[in-house]
Amino acid sequence: MIRTSSAIFFIVVLSSGAIAVTDDDHVSETSHTESDDGPNGIKTLGGMQFWGDLKFFQGWRIQQHVLTHHYRLLDPHDHRHCSGTVSECEARLLEIAAEEKLPAMSGRAAVLIHGIGRSSKSFDAMAKALQKDGYTVVSFDYPSTRVPIQDSAEYLHRVLESLDGIESIDIVVHSMGGLVLRSYLQKHNDTRLHRAVMLGVPNNGAQVADFLKNNPVFKMILGPAGQQLVTESDGLISSLPAPDFEFGVLAGGRGAAKGYNPLLPGDNDSTVTVASTRLPGARDFICIPVIHSFLMSDQKAITATRCFLKHGQFEKDRVPDPIGKNEITVIE
Repeated sequence: MIRTSSAIFFIVVLSSGAIAVTDDDHVSETSHTESDDGPNGIKTLGGMQFWGDLKFFQGWRIQQHVLTHHYRLLDPHDHRHCSGTVSECEARLLEIAAEEKLPAMSGRAAVLIHGIGRSSKSFDAMAKALQKDGYTVVSFDYPSTRVPIQDSAEYLHRVLESLDGIESIDIVVHSMGGLVLRSYLQKHNDTRLHRAVMLGVPNNGAQVADFLKNNPVFKMILGPAGQQLVTESDGLISSLPAPDFEFGVLAGGRGAAKGYNPLLPGDNDSTVTVASTRLPGARDFICIPVIHSFLMSDQKAITATRCFLKHGQFEKDRVPDPIGKNEITVIE
């Protein structure tokens, strides 16, 4: 039995303190166009866990509110330039693209998918590095604590569909973001998908969720997706496919018999065990000494990710360590 103090510790670790439970940017169903928001837009104040991206163009995003189902248009600096219906937001984006002479998108895109309770801001360091590599970086936001994983996958589907002109798509995922990708692949496909890197993804479920699934605080904070993170053999995760394009798995751990969290079995990154990250079919696997919350911003992880996206392995001078397609992972 895990004590209450330990349960609270687990919740804090899993959410990484990044959950926004207020919606400071809420607006009514009445549409608000550019004349309301001003030519430079209005800075959004919060509510990240209530919005999901639907369309991306040169850093501009159209989002949908998960509760009211109204829409807003954000610029690359998260200033709101329009809110109301999706048609109004799309029309305003076309006007802005013409006014600012925004070019059509082309080349390679890197889509970054954050974990539960986080936002695309958690990938800022990774985004800057990938921009230097010539990518159009798509920092994808979705209401991770408000909807089931399958619903988040549909937001991803809409964003990928919106990437007109992009010829190749690489994806970097952290934690539950990898399950969102796999859920997307259960129903959809995009022939432009090239390579993916999974950072600390609980590909075989998270024991933390097993411990806390019946805890009312856990249920309230992490919502329906938190309930889907369990290791049950008949749960959602066990039904999800592995990517059918090249992917690598990067885990956090101490490289020892016990990891950062002594309450989890085996090596772990404080939240996800190394064993749970292993997904059969991976072209390469690597474990680095970094805790879960910092895998996206750690320089070693960023360097390894960039190398995999370029070369299909995490280190050029190291023989890849693939995960066999017939490997069976036993979660203790």
